[in-house]
Amino acid sequence: MLSFLDRSHSIAPMDYNRWLVPPAALAVHLAIGQAYAFSVFKIPLTKVIGITAPGPSDWTQTDLAYIFSIAIVFLGLSAAFAGRWLEDVGPRRAMFTSACCFGGGFLVSAVGVYLHQIILLYLGYGVLGGIGLGIGYVSPVSTLIKWFPDRPGMATGLAIMGFGGGAMIGSPLSTTLMSYYQTATSVGVLETFVTMGIIYLVFMMFGVFAIRLPAPGWKPAGFVAANKPQKLITTHNMDVSDAVRTPQFFMLWLVLCLNVTAGIGILETASPMIQDMFPGSVKAAAAGGFVGLLSLFNMGGRFFWSSTSDYIGRRNTYIVFFTLGILLYASIPTIGHLESPMPFVLVALVAISMYGGGFATIPAYLRDLFGTMHVGAIHGRLLTAWAAAGVIGPLLVNYLRDYQIAQGVPKADAYGFTMYVMSGLLAIGFISNFMVTAVSEKRIAAAKSALTS
Repeated sequence: MLSFLDRSHSIAPMDYNRWLVPPAALAVHLAIGQAYAFSVFKIPLTKVIGITAPGPSDWTQTDLAYIFSIAIVFLGLSAAFAGRWLEDVGPRRAMFTSACCFGGGFLVSAVGVYLHQIILLYLGYGVLGGIGLGIGYVSPVSTLIKWFPDRPGMATGLAIMGFGGGAMIGSPLSTTLMSYYQTATSVGVLETFVTMGIIYLVFMMFGVFAIRLPAPGWKPAGFVAANKPQKLITTHNMDVSDAVRTPQFFMLWLVLCLNVTAGIGILETASPMIQDMFPGSVKAAAAGGFVGLLSLFNMGGRFFWSSTSDYIGRRNTYIVFFTLGILLYASIPTIGHLESPMPFVLVALVAISMYGGGFATIPAYLRDLFGTMHVGAIHGRLLTAWAAAGVIGPLLVNYLRDYQIAQGVPKADAYGFTMYVMSGLLAIGFISNFMVTAVSEKRIAAAKSALTS
């Protein structure tokens, strides 16, 4: 049975329809993308003991913020260390491992809720679930890039848009299950964790069984590879160990880290944030809908912006992200004083579409600069930027919010200073992206020599 997971058993015949592969990638990414809906658990988890209101020994939102941050840290670390491994064993075994870790993370977290030991939530949803996130994130991406050499931006958008859309399913599913399981003695989180762990494990198995790799020498009908490099697009392949030592890799690490820090700061705290900024106008159910809407634009932005990058270029796409992002984040404090939450919702949706688009565009950016040979492994190393952002973004939002409130700032205004900080980080990201150039001929020659020696 386990031999079915071997790389050799996932090679497709030469006449295989490549459009059958994206659904396998979506099955995994739609599941692990539930991480973006974690904010809907935050308020219920602060009332596990008190039930109707936080009790003296209940967890605080700051305590719970670490769960999401730990998950993103281990996403980045597992993607970095497993990148070469998944290239060797193939996407099927990698995706199976991801399913076991991600589903198992929910079950361990359920035990943590039952025993009221937050360390088990850190270990379950954070560590084990984060490992499942990282391995499951990179394996379909490198596979689809191999299937779509003619449209790498679109290919990465197809793979990664599912991750952005995971909360569109996970948010209402979580809310519905917690409501169903809620009793006078339970907020329903424990039972919801068990149910979702089983559901996602089964759902991800579709991707495991459906994923395929192209046969050696396969190429799309009518596709002719370029025989000489274009601006910022190479025809050579670099080993991952060579690529990560280039200044281009470092600049792209900053680009991803800063773009993600800004976006993840909103996503991680989306539900309580909109309720704090518009008290009385937005209740828990509407906030859950807002999280789901963010997920929809996160998902759509991944496909739209990455596909657009096939035409305007990766660097130009990021110029749009950072320029428009600076203006949008800086406008949030002013918009927060309006009576209607709708302008805030619109700004947040556009910003999150570019946040998702940044994730989907970066693998194609790496492919352009370093080639396709180790793009999965290089992408995995770059995702350590996501791990760093997963700590910086939520902590900035939560700690600056708590500090502002402690200083007497009303909850509705407690996010203003943070949004200005995010705009500053995006300005640094703009500069980093502007400094990205093609890999030098000297480095390419050295890498080519190393590969042939």
